[in-house]
Amino acid sequence: MIDTQLEKATDFKRKQRKTLKEITDPVSPHLSDFRSFYKDALRTDVFVLDKIVQYLLKQKGKEIRPTLVFMSARLFGDVTKRSYVAATMIELLHTATLIHDDVVDEANIRRGFLSINKVWKNKASVLLGDFLLSNGLLIALDHDEFKLLKVLSRAVKSMSEGELRQFKAARLFNMTEEYYFKVISEKTASLIAACCECGAISTTDDPEMHQKMYDIGMWVGIAFQIRDDLFDYGVDDVGKPRRNDIQERKVTLPLIKALDNVGMLEKTRIRYLMRKRNKKNAEIEEIVEFVHENGGIDYARTVMNEYAEKAIKSLSTLPETEERKSFKDLIQFIIKRKK
Repeated sequence: MIDTQLEKATDFKRKQRKTLKEITDPVSPHLSDFRSFYKDALRTDVFVLDKIVQYLLKQKGKEIRPTLVFMSARLFGDVTKRSYVAATMIELLHTATLIHDDVVDEANIRRGFLSINKVWKNKASVLLGDFLLSNGLLIALDHDEFKLLKVLSRAVKSMSEGELRQFKAARLFNMTEEYYFKVISEKTASLIAACCECGAISTTDDPEMHQKMYDIGMWVGIAFQIRDDLFDYGVDDVGKPRRNDIQERKVTLPLIKALDNVGMLEKTRIRYLMRKRNKKNAEIEEIVEFVHENGGIDYARTVMNEYAEKAIKSLSTLPETEERKSFKDLIQFIIKRKK
């Protein structure tokens, strides 16, 4: 009897949980038009570059960032050409950073495909990233979108600083919780904040709403990154290399908190394992087990939910509309996603 009730409750929750496709359905026409806009921005008469671009276009992601631009825009009015310019600029910038990250991390796979650097080597990858970034800047200038350009330039600066902070902390192995939040605010959340701010800029001139959407985006971005960091300590196939952060010696919130909860002897032992460049599977699983047993997972989930709730609470001060409901659904999807 109890098992039957649990099954019914589980089925109900599953039905209540919307898929990304269902959540993004209200902006699906805008996303379709955006893809054409984005492809046009990638046109080139350089044969080799065109071949790489065509390969790149096959690697379709979840389009979370352009979705955030359009959803933010719709909170204040109808989607405009400025919204498409903003979404395209951001996607070009985001893709450029992913390509450069793959070079730095010597990654072989991206979204189920061989990475650009694996197929065309590092030089072509770096040049492609530069091409995407410069095109993003040119699109803003071609449409006289200086305000959007300022917001995106600020985001690029923050992302670069965040990457360098993480690199420094990884080398010294002195990552603290305060430093971690500084890194992810710059490295990940700054771009998501820019998505929300640019979406608002494209449909309203109210600077208070621009700041509100920036703040909402920052909180969503922090929750997004914590969710991503939790994947490495999970047990399910999440569509990314499991234990990748651990193998690459990246110290994230679950590990930081678990280390805070133990004595110096245990802390020293786990730090020693994390420092090792080529860890054995047994050593990696030992680190995962340590984090689970010492409260790292539960703490990270709690903090992630707190940031998501901050975003939802601020969002709730806007007029109650279907657009606001869709945005809330997207925030909930981000913290509950499986990959």
